[in-house]
Amino acid sequence: MSKRLVDGHLIRKYNEPVPRYTSYPTVPFWDNGIDEKKWKRSFSDRFDLENHVHGISIYIHLPFCESLCTYCGCNKKITTNHNVEDEYISAIVKEWSLYKKLMSQTPLIREIHLGGGTPTFFSPHNLKRLLTTLIDSAIVHPSHEFSIEGHPNNTTKHHLEMLHSLGFRRISYGVQDNDPAVQRIINRIQPLENVQRATDNARSIGFTSVNFDLIYGLPLQTIKSIENTFREVTELRPDRIAFYSYAHVPWASKGQRLFDESHLPAPEEKVRLYMKGQEILAANGYQDIGMDHFALPNDDLYKAKANGRLHRNFMGYTTQNSGLLLGLGVSAISDLGNAFAQNDKALHNYYTAIKGGGLAVGKGYFLSGEDVAFRRYILDTACKGSTGFHSSHLPLLEQYTFPKLNQFAADGLIEYDTKQLRLTGKGHYFIRNICSAFDLHMQRSVTPDQKTKFSKAI
Repeated sequence: MSKRLVDGHLIRKYNEPVPRYTSYPTVPFWDNGIDEKKWKRSFSDRFDLENHVHGISIYIHLPFCESLCTYCGCNKKITTNHNVEDEYISAIVKEWSLYKKLMSQTPLIREIHLGGGTPTFFSPHNLKRLLTTLIDSAIVHPSHEFSIEGHPNNTTKHHLEMLHSLGFRRISYGVQDNDPAVQRIINRIQPLENVQRATDNARSIGFTSVNFDLIYGLPLQTIKSIENTFREVTELRPDRIAFYSYAHVPWASKGQRLFDESHLPAPEEKVRLYMKGQEILAANGYQDIGMDHFALPNDDLYKAKANGRLHRNFMGYTTQNSGLLLGLGVSAISDLGNAFAQNDKALHNYYTAIKGGGLAVGKGYFLSGEDVAFRRYILDTACKGSTGFHSSHLPLLEQYTFPKLNQFAADGLIEYDTKQLRLTGKGHYFIRNICSAFDLHMQRSVTPDQKTKFSKAI
């Protein structure tokens, strides 16, 4: 997608708070409590439907970090005490055993993703103990995808060799920004040589896809620093790049209170940072997958997009669509397709629940038929760039969706009629906004104040 398709006026116009749509309904609309018995029944029923056909996906949240990155809004626990590893892994192993009791047959694992926190905080030995417990009690799908988020400073060759031996082929490194001043203020010091070494090690060991996470809108970031970062990053040729917008929410993430808004780029400058980043990505052959993600044409993510096989879940875009995502660990989210559940965010409460023999599920949501249908419209738009409308939904579409789509069509972002919608080339830059037209929960009940809880599109 070329530079000329990016219209600064449209970016400014649609730079408003909207969800990332890793779920629908989005998390703010979930119930603060969930019926655990109903969740267990729903899990078992969905497992019976999905396992033998597609297999299951597993997300494991590993929350520990040795130091606080002040920009980070993830659920994390800061400690240098590595004795915590054993207790946490034992809890996940027990949680897995609790879910195994709800499975009518041997699980077929299609996807595993280790996220955090810092998964490579854990020693290779302890990660292997965790992963072999899961893998040895299951069947691994021949087309599986196993991935991990690694920190360039502490991802060792031993980590990578062990992970590769268990079938991992994809790794994502949190790079964020290479400028020393930016790294200092966000407390994320990682020399470029560490990023290069971690990348080279992964490739030499046999990882076939390396992703870099980059962020725009960080404190002290400038056009020059973004240009330098992208020049250095593109020379390393990661297969994928996620280019995220920094969301400044100090009321929700205490670490962000360590700097203030005077350090942040002004809104107009932030738009220019984004435009400069995507310009450099396009010039270096990266294709826009959508919602902050870019990939080289030889990467499986781009191929999945081109072939209509792209899927989206709480791990972001993926080539796998198992229909059941099981989240293990503190704050992890499970997705049954027709129900969501999130584990308790507090580590103590998570331990207490699991040690007591119960699941740690806290908040959650059981989808209505309307929710399932409009979730499909959102997923199709985000992953395929098009969706078809069911005639029975026309009254809702005409009331809530079409008025918003009219504006997108007038700006050349979509083409649509009462039967279908298709994104244009420009529209791929505004997928989050376009998906919001199908978000009936947000349109029916969100006030302007509540809407600020979502990050801006740019």
